Amino acid sequence: MMDLITDGQLTALIGLAGGVVLGLAARLGRFCTLGAIEDWLYGSDDRRMRMWLVAIGVAMIGSFALMGLGRLDPREAIFLMPAWNPIASIVGGAMFGYGMALAGNCGYGALARAGGGDMRSFVILLVMAVSAYMAIAGPTGMLRVWLFPQELAAEVPGLAHLASRATGLSPTLFGVVAGALLLALALSSARFRADWRKLAWAVAVGLAIVSGWAGTQWISSTGFEPVRVTTHSFSGPLGETLIYAMTTSGAALNFGIGSVVGVATGAFLGSLMKRQFRWEACEDPRELRRQMIGAFLMGTGGVTAVGCSIGQGLSAFSLLAYSAPVTFAAIIAGAALGLRQLIWGAHGNELSA
Repeated sequence: MMDLITDGQLTALIGLAGGVVLGLAARLGRFCTLGAIEDWLYGSDDRRMRMWLVAIGVAMIGSFALMGLGRLDPREAIFLMPAWNPIASIVGGAMFGYGMALAGNCGYGALARAGGGDMRSFVILLVMAVSAYMAIAGPTGMLRVWLFPQELAAEVPGLAHLASRATGLSPTLFGVVAGALLLALALSSARFRADWRKLAWAVAVGLAIVSGWAGTQWISSTGFEPVRVTTHSFSGPLGETLIYAMTTSGAALNFGIGSVVGVATGAFLGSLMKRQFRWEACEDPRELRRQMIGAFLMGTGGVTAVGCSIGQGLSAFSLLAYSAPVTFAAIIAGAALGLRQLIWGAHGNELSA
């Protein structure tokens, strides 16, 4: 079997499997970043925000359990390799959150909607992919590197590892306990506990994050090709997927590409299961302009912050990276500002009509 498939192809398959779960969770479990923020701020409903807490808690317990078993080396994990730049986390996170509000979805959410036939989301994905690659290796990339220079971390930039250095106790202990506390907080609501579908899909999302760490670390340790130890994120990987689609012979499959295709596939299957698949297009040029601006901000902000709402809000959080809580808070703040402007702008238009 291993003679018939390359390490890169195997990592893509692992990303594909986890991505399918994430796509199904978006469609069948309504797991969504912007939707959770909207429900919490304007709908007096915190159940989808609690889904995030469950997903983070499960991912954290699973990831630190892998570390404790020697199945995940934090020094190789992509979110713990660079030294933390707090300004980049704040600026990039706020840009991403504000762009997410303008676009009406994050990259993960846009993939889920595109899988259900929404062509508006396809445009968002294209703009986000291009802007992400511009921020990686294009003109905005040069500005990003100048403003927010990155260096390799001298010590693991994680909260659990910081606590370990201070106390001499295992970082696994701190990570598992922190994850358990998040689960306890999420499950403190009887209304949320009664919604077993949301709870089950949140657990599935957390396990998908863990599967990425476990799979890529195993291939990195046992394979013959250099493989990044990573898990799901949807800023840079959108750009990588676009490049691969255009230049297959000049690019290699990786985890991120498999993850992107997996989410779209899972969302497509989920939309068929719920009989919700239908083609949709944008009828308002002003709406399309707003969505394209939002997509550009998301692509640029996601690369600047070294991760999107999934990359930092779940994957980096699963390792308790310094950047995760700061970036996620900045994303929520940016999204709240964008939503407020959209809601009050629409309200003002109604009053003037």
